[in-house]
Amino acid sequence: MATGEALCNNVQSTVSVTRRSYQVVIAATRDMGLGMDMKLPWDLPMEYEFFQGVTTKTSDPKKRNATIMGRKTWDSTPLEFRPLLGRLNVVLTSSSCLDIGADDNVLVCSTMESALELLATAPYSLSIETVFVIGGGELLRNYMNAPDCEAIHLTEIDISVPCDAFAPRVDTSLYHPWYSSFPRMENGTRYSFNTYVRRKNHIFGSGEKKSVVGSDFKQYYSFLPKMVFERHEEFGYLNLVQNIISTGDMNDNTTLSKFGCQMRFNLRKTFPLLTTKKVFWLGVVEETLQLISGSTNPKEKGNNHIWDSDEAKEYINSFRENATEEEVDNPLQWRNSDSSKEFNQLSDVINKIKNNPHKQKIMLSTYNLKLSVSPCQTVAQFYVANGELSCQIYQNSTEASLEIPFSIAAYSLLTCIIAHVCDLVAGDFIHVIGQANINKTHVQNIQKQLQISPIPFPILKINPQKKKIDDNFEASDLELLKI
Repeated sequence: MATGEALCNNVQSTVSVTRRSYQVVIAATRDMGLGMDMKLPWDLPMEYEFFQGVTTKTSDPKKRNATIMGRKTWDSTPLEFRPLLGRLNVVLTSSSCLDIGADDNVLVCSTMESALELLATAPYSLSIETVFVIGGGELLRNYMNAPDCEAIHLTEIDISVPCDAFAPRVDTSLYHPWYSSFPRMENGTRYSFNTYVRRKNHIFGSGEKKSVVGSDFKQYYSFLPKMVFERHEEFGYLNLVQNIISTGDMNDNTTLSKFGCQMRFNLRKTFPLLTTKKVFWLGVVEETLQLISGSTNPKEKGNNHIWDSDEAKEYINSFRENATEEEVDNPLQWRNSDSSKEFNQLSDVINKIKNNPHKQKIMLSTYNLKLSVSPCQTVAQFYVANGELSCQIYQNSTEASLEIPFSIAAYSLLTCIIAHVCDLVAGDFIHVIGQANINKTHVQNIQKQLQISPIPFPILKINPQKKKIDDNFEASDLELLKI
């Protein structure tokens, strides 16, 4: 038996209560089923590859990770894979009959507490980078939502099959989504990778003016495995602007540009309001709702004074920086495609989604036929599959520092609202840009932004009482829950 067992048991009698924090890595069905008869009821090689990557890779090549598992999980692991290579295997059992031989890669502990205390002491505190809990059911029921758990990496497998081992559901009052992959299909099974991080208890209504951008959160999520940390979707935008300022074409003396750009955002769990810079959320909401209502001027004030704020003025000035007088005087429309007002585009889109969802061309154009040059937002196309509504927009030319973040939020919001009134789940948002531009005067601010680490995207909650697009949505019907 490994010498670690004696050490582990001795830890229980010590005065010290210092323990290692840990992360959970599991795959589970819709009902949080883990397996049947100590076997996995699915065959997903890419899921196993993800598990291997998360639990094996380290930032420090001189360190390794530890995996904590119950006795049944150890016994159910095929002999050819036991112990798990490249990791310290910690097996929890109250039995003294576990014979694993003299293997320095395996420790036996009687309790979770004693294992975490042992891993907090030398030499393990110096040689172990991250501790992962990988099962089984009893261990997860007791510790998956416990205070020392920093993150949960959950492969959500979209099947319902008989299981005899289960994990608890992720407690969303404790955890917030960090990353959710686009659904993938393997061997006839649909699934996705998801990471949840322990949340900060901040809830922001759409009427509040607060920012979570800043140094307070910059290093907070550095505990995540690098391969997971870098999957945050905001890096898609950050990589785009980095690419423009590093290798963009200088077509004139003031502008850097790239041609043919694309970003993708997953709307199923979170809402892509960028976190490394301030985005005028109230402006996004009001502009989107006014366009939905048929307003011909998204900036018209009426009885709403949000456009009087300094934040609004900053946005409007930046928005008009490269606009022609003709574009400012002839704003965009979603409701009508021409001045005759005989054809309501938005109603037509919603009617097709509800009654003919597999129609190939469900499209919304935002150009104004009175303009000689089309404005940036040109065409939005919608797609329905698996009970989900996805949207792709094409912009012929747009400014990357200010307008792209606003457009991401505005068209994601439009997609979520349309999905809501059509009883669908919001799916993918794909942003295609013909020419993405950055004014040289913005480069310094972008370079500062690139030094900021993203934090989790917020979650959008839509008032369930609003069932129709003409139900006069208000800002209070759209709430962002931020970590």
